[in-house]
Amino acid sequence: MTGIVALYIFMLAAFTGYEVIAKVPVILHTPLMSGSNFVHGIVLVGAMAALGHADSGLEKTIGFIGVLLAAGNAAGGYVVTERMLEMFKSSGNRPKPGAH
Repeated sequence: MTGIVALYIFMLAAFTGYEVIAKVPVILHTPLMSGSNFVHGIVLVGAMAALGHADSGLEKTIGFIGVLLAAGNAAGGYVVTERMLEMFKSSGNRPKPGAH
């Protein structure tokens, strides 16, 4: 695949992703976040597979950074989703501030 074809595919994916996300109603953002966390897990597995096939020191370094960023992205997505879901709970279900 040439660089021009790869750039064309990337631009199409970016445009399509923007158009799809822009049309999502506000009420569906939380379930969409949960679904996207699943995708981040797949990205993490892909990054680990790429790191496992790395041969040179540069490839291993880039692979390690990829695994680190993918893991942070997946974990952060679950933290954000949990906080968003807390907003939907009634006030009777939440612990009071300062209560342990």
